[in-house]
Amino acid sequence: MQQANALYLVLDMQNDLVHEDGPNGKGPLGEQVRDRQILAKTAAAIKQAREAGVLVGFVRVGFSAGYPECPPNSQVFSAAPQHGLFKLGEWGTEIHPLLEQREGDIQVVKHRVSPFYSTTLQAQLRARNITRIYCSGVSTQAVVQATVRDGHDRDLEMIVLEDLCAAHSAEEHRNSIQSIGRFCKVETAATVTFARP
Repeated sequence: MQQANALYLVLDMQNDLVHEDGPNGKGPLGEQVRDRQILAKTAAAIKQAREAGVLVGFVRVGFSAGYPECPPNSQVFSAAPQHGLFKLGEWGTEIHPLLEQREGDIQVVKHRVSPFYSTTLQAQLRARNITRIYCSGVSTQAVVQATVRDGHDRDLEMIVLEDLCAAHSAEEHRNSIQSIGRFCKVETAATVTFARP
């Protein structure tokens, strides 16, 4: 039988959202990312995960030219075309350069909040026999919550690195972590031990 594997899934850490020169980098989310030192700590966690033999994956939100996948009635995504956000193949949808990607990493492009919705994530998890997911990223109230809840309902062991997540305010982050605590184990970069199940 194939050995079970673990994955550290880095969520939406793309330039449009977390780079200081990106459109969100100058707003409340970018301020939280800087104040919480999310980029440097995530880079260190990626290195730690690789050294422990844990797979690494990156999720990004992106839309094709003309935004055919963008939902016009979404409060989250409907303004993206007007502001030129999340365009696949452009700088904004690239993972922040401080976060090392390697050939063989899991890559997921999503068009909704959850990385499980209409993506290849589930197929990639099955192909690699992944049963445990460590995750972190932005924003806590959106992709982190969705990943934890959807992963839980797919019988995956979910572990959130709380201090590597950020929302648009410290209060929103705290409330989000509190609301998903029943569906995952909450760790920090200092307390987590990356390991296979």
